Amino acid sequence: MIFSFFAAVLLGCSLKNSEKTIKTSANSDKNKMTDTAKMETAVLAGGCFWCTETLFQDLKGVEKVESGYSGGTTKSPTYTEVCTGTTGHAEVIRITFDPAVISFEQILTVFFHVHDPTTLNRQGADAGTQYRSAIFYNSPEQKKTAEKVIEDITKSNLWSDPIVTEVTALGEYYPAEDYHQDYFNNNPEKSYCSIVIAPKVKKFYKEFSHLLKENIEK
Repeated sequence: MIFSFFAAVLLGCSLKNSEKTIKTSANSDKNKMTDTAKMETAVLAGGCFWCTETLFQDLKGVEKVESGYSGGTTKSPTYTEVCTGTTGHAEVIRITFDPAVISFEQILTVFFHVHDPTTLNRQGADAGTQYRSAIFYNSPEQKKTAEKVIEDITKSNLWSDPIVTEVTALGEYYPAEDYHQDYFNNNPEKSYCSIVIAPKVKKFYKEFSHLLKENIEK
């Protein structure tokens, strides 16, 4: 009888601990879902995605930046196909961010400072529709914000020529090939990275030091 009593107690404790573990696990999953739910995305085109990806990765509130393609008609395009300028796609970055830390408006303000939105289908030596300036909005609110920021930037006279940035609804988005992801950090010795991207990063760190993550060396 005594053995049966202690066995019952131990079994009861085991069940309670098991139930506690399940509840803890469920709460953990719920928290993860909540964190994910509060995130938003922005899809922007501003020339070579190797450049823009690098800059936005370092903004506080930004969880992830992925290089990809959007704005075209060809299904699942490859980099080679996009480079022909015949697919209609632009090289874009998809930014996953926490709007409680950094707003879509702040992201767009940075966007208009780190590329030239006045050159049609061109960024520096990179020419073609795949290098056009574009904001692919995914909600009416994003569209409204994009139009407001363009109006504000125009009034500020940051650029002497008219802004030609395309503002259009987001259609299909395709992630770029793996070797394009985090390209600058993985290939700092490449000439394009050291000659073109590195100076932009240095200028960016100086101009937007107040928006950088704490672990970034400014």
